[in-house]
Amino acid sequence: MTPGLKYALGRVGLFVGCALVAELLLPRDMNLFLKLMIALVVSAALSFVLLRNVRDEVADQLSASSRRRIEQKEKLRSALAGDDEADGPAA
Repeated sequence: MTPGLKYALGRVGLFVGCALVAELLLPRDMNLFLKLMIALVVSAALSFVLLRNVRDEVADQLSASSRRRIEQKEKLRSALAGDDEADGPAA
């Protein structure tokens, strides 16, 4: 499972858990939208602490992917510019 998917599922799971707790603990006459907003804020704070390792994995994966794309782009630019003579003379 990719780190991005783990992080997304973790965030959704925390939100659902917080929403259930908010529904059970907060007063019944409170607006549902307000309960969901409280659950959103609490789940965001919890994810900041509980999902730190997964968030770091996502950042590392995105960084590696970005570096790989930049290297491929530079190779392509140098090949198109004719700087790449390792393949032999151009026809």
